[in-house]
Amino acid sequence: MAEPFSVPVTVRGYETDILGHLNQSVYLQYAEHARWCLIEAAGISQADLISKGVGPVVLETTIRYLRELRAGDETEVTCAFAFGEGKTYRMQQTIRKPDGTVAAEFTAVGGLLDLKERRLVADPREYFRALASDPGFFGL
Repeated sequence: MAEPFSVPVTVRGYETDILGHLNQSVYLQYAEHARWCLIEAAGISQADLISKGVGPVVLETTIRYLRELRAGDETEVTCAFAFGEGKTYRMQQTIRKPDGTVAAEFTAVGGLLDLKERRLVADPREYFRALASDPGFFGL
C-alpha cells in the first residue's frame, strides 16, 4: 500500500497557547491545509471547482490529540480520501513528528456541495475523477 499524501508543516510560535502547546483550533487548519494541497496536487484548483458549481465541505470531524506540539516542531500532515456509495466520503489524516510520534489523528466526513442548489452532489467521486489530472491522489 502506498504512503498517504503528506505535506510538511512547521509549528509557528503565534499558533501556540499560553501553555506553549499548539492551539487546538490550529490542528484543524493544518488538516484543511493538507486537504487543499492534495486537491491541488491532483490537478484541481478552486477555480476548477467553482466553474463546475461545486465546493468541498466538511460535515463532521473527530480529532484525537495524542502528543503535544510546540513552536518550531516539524510535522508531516497526511491526508487520504476514501469513497463509498452515496453523497459523502471519508478523510483520514495524521499529524506526525519526524521521529514517528503521532501528535493527532483526524477522521472527517465530507461532501461536494452544489453551490446553486445548496445540496450535496449525488456522487462526489465522479466529480473528483472528472476534474483531476491525477485522480490517483483520491485513490481513484
